[in-house]
Amino acid sequence: METRKSEADVTVRAARPRAVLIAGPTASGKSALALELAERTGGVVINADSMQVYRDLRVLSARPTPEEEARAQHLLYGHVDGAMEYSVAHWLKDARASLNAAEAQGRLPIFTGGTGLYFKALTQGLSPIPAIPAEIRDAVRGLDLDAPALHARLAAVDSETAARLRPSDTQRLMRALEVFEATGRPLARWQEAPAEGPVLPAADCVRLFLATDRTVLRARIADRFHAMMAQGALEEARALLARGLPADRTLLKAHGMPWFARHLAGEIPLKAAVEGAILDTRHYAKRQETWFRHQLDGWTALPREDAAEFLAQAVA
Repeated sequence: METRKSEADVTVRAARPRAVLIAGPTASGKSALALELAERTGGVVINADSMQVYRDLRVLSARPTPEEEARAQHLLYGHVDGAMEYSVAHWLKDARASLNAAEAQGRLPIFTGGTGLYFKALTQGLSPIPAIPAEIRDAVRGLDLDAPALHARLAAVDSETAARLRPSDTQRLMRALEVFEATGRPLARWQEAPAEGPVLPAADCVRLFLATDRTVLRARIADRFHAMMAQGALEEARALLARGLPADRTLLKAHGMPWFARHLAGEIPLKAAVEGAILDTRHYAKRQETWFRHQLDGWTALPREDAAEFLAQAVA
């Protein structure tokens, strides 16, 4: 990842970019920056966050407020029901449609979010992994195995993918097992196959990563979570749990949800749930920074205070 530190370092493009991509760790200020740019350019903000696609948890997933959405057009926010399993392939299809819609209106597409895999698929293409039959998905999701046992099972058939995944990441472990069970081929081998062409070639975009001081980010994560509590985060969690969704649904793993579930079940006090959720979010932010640093080359990393001027020049 390329780092720019001053206005003098900014390269002004000869032509307006096809799109702007704004990534960064959670609570780094991505959404606010994207909204500012959309208001200034008449652009369209397009979500690239895997939790903000769901409609159930506006507060806990830090989706833009209705007031913010009224200030500029927002796409792919809250358009998926929490009961649905929404993959990168689903998002990429929706992202292509959103990009086409913005371009048809002559408006600048501004993709923003913290899901690195979405950005990678958007700019580099997606490996051609076949669709998984429902019966195989149900069989794998129905396995009565804890996370370490799932990890061991995957390691026996796809050691390369297992080595890349955290042993506690049950969702990705099951996904890799589904691919192997459906195709007889490890996920790692599928990912080596030539990708379909990118929806948005990297050369056509301005790509910005918000680099945030870790101490500052830790404080912002805590402050934001406490603000979420005041805005009704616990009530959102209670309403989602009342739906009785299957335990493997993605939305039930949103930051705070596992802790709130334990609190609402009477296992832990609210204070412990909040502290646990904040700690998990901080760990997640650290993983986001590491992922972007190693996976996405050619992005410009800037602190928030320099980012607006960089974007203003880049889209002039």
